[in-house]
Formats: sequence, structure tokens, C-alpha cells
Amino acid sequence: MTPPPRADEEMGLMERTAAGGPTESAADAVRVLVVDDEPAIADLVGTALRYEGFDVATAGSGRDVLTMVESFRPELIVLDIMLPDLDGFEVQRRLADRGRRIPVLFLTARDATEDKVRGLTIGGDDYVTKPFSLEELIARIRAVLRRAGHGEESAGRLRFEDLEMDEDTHEVWRARGPVELTPTEFNLLRFMLVNPRRVLSKEQILDHVWHYDFGGDASIVETYISYLRKKVDGTEPHLIHTVRGVGYALRLPKE
Repeated sequence: MTPPPRADEEMGLMERTAAGGPTESAADAVRVLVVDDEPAIADLVGTALRYEGFDVATAGSGRDVLTMVESFRPELIVLDIMLPDLDGFEVQRRLADRGRRIPVLFLTARDATEDKVRGLTIGGDDYVTKPFSLEELIARIRAVLRRAGHGEESAGRLRFEDLEMDEDTHEVWRARGPVELTPTEFNLLRFMLVNPRRVLSKEQILDHVWHYDFGGDASIVETYISYLRKKVDGTEPHLIHTVRGVGYALRLPKE
């Protein structure tokens, strides 16, 4: 049994949560995966992070983590070291072998200096020992995220509502489901994502997606907008809208 957070902090958290906490659109919330084999610890940390506006999922084993990085796509992992199957160090090593560069904060009762050094050496971004302060844990999570590029627009990552694009890997997701795009479709969607809510004319789209030397028919824009709608707007709300006589916009229906 690993030591829990202090009881007075747990009570204070529950009182604040019951009273209502900050709200944030789920589509804009940073995704955090909390990994601990003790459900009480995972639930407590998860509740605290949700109160602070994070989108949280929990896992109880190392193998669960390796599965959930594909389905949940966390932007930070709070990772216990002492797990029932793979320890946290092995999980971090396997993520690195897969090329997954996800910030990791180790949260564990193992406070030996050699464990801390090992955790940070293999790619961990911070190391917090139990028992821990929830306020300190949240502050450290925010610090790790800032260093990883959150707080501003994440490098290589564009997002609007539940539509997300990774410019480095050329991957796109809608409602966390993968969307397969051709290179031209990708470039068109990227131009719309960097100009959300703005009406873009056909001429602007041609200049930025097909470039200035394009000599074809401008109706190609309509064709590719149609392709994008079939792939991106298969779920509600529809995000790609036509502004008659002007152009196209990436926005919510009522904006």
C-alpha cells in the first residue's frame, strides 16, 4: 500500500469540486493519463485534474498505458513506477522505443535518489514522491506542460473543437477517431485550421494550397472542400461551412 495524499487535502478538494470548479471545453482540454494500480489514488488525482480543467483517463497497469496512448492520445502521463505487470520505467522505455514523445511525470513511493535519477535519465520530465500535495502535483504538471509547449499553441499540433491535426506526423483526428487524408486534403485542412472562424475566399485557398503558379480551374477548391466534408464532417457538429458568394470557413454552425 503506497501512502495517499494528505486527508485534509482530499477533503478540501471534494468540497471545492462539489461547489463547482473551472470549466473548459472538452475539445480544448489537455489530455492527461493517470496511471496507478491503486484506484483510490488514481481517482483522487483524476478528480483534482478534472476540477482544474483537464481531460483525464485512468489506467491501472503498464499494458493498459501502452494501449491507451493509441486510443486516448494523452498529452501528459502521470505514471506510477510500481505497477503489477510492467513497471513505470519499462513503460517509459517502450514508449520511447515506439517514438512516442509524451511528457511523463513519475508519481511513486520510491524516493531513493537512484530511482529519481533513473526516472529522469530515461526520459521522465519530473518525479514526485508519495505522500504528495495535490497543489504541488498540479503545479508540477502545469510546469511540465509549459516546457512541452502547452499554454501556447503546441508545436506541430493544431486543434479546433474535436478536430485535431499533427503537422509532424501528418495525422488527423475527429472526435478522437483517425481521418485519412491525401496530401492536398491535408494542406487544405491545415490552411483552414490556422485560420479558424475566418472566411477564406477561393483565391486565398488557391494561393496557399495550390500556390500562385496554379493554372487550373478554380472549381478544384469546391471539389476538395467536398472531399474534406465527406471525411471530416461525418459527425456533428459540422465544421466546414460555405459562405455564399465569399468562400469557406471552419467554424461551429451558429458562429
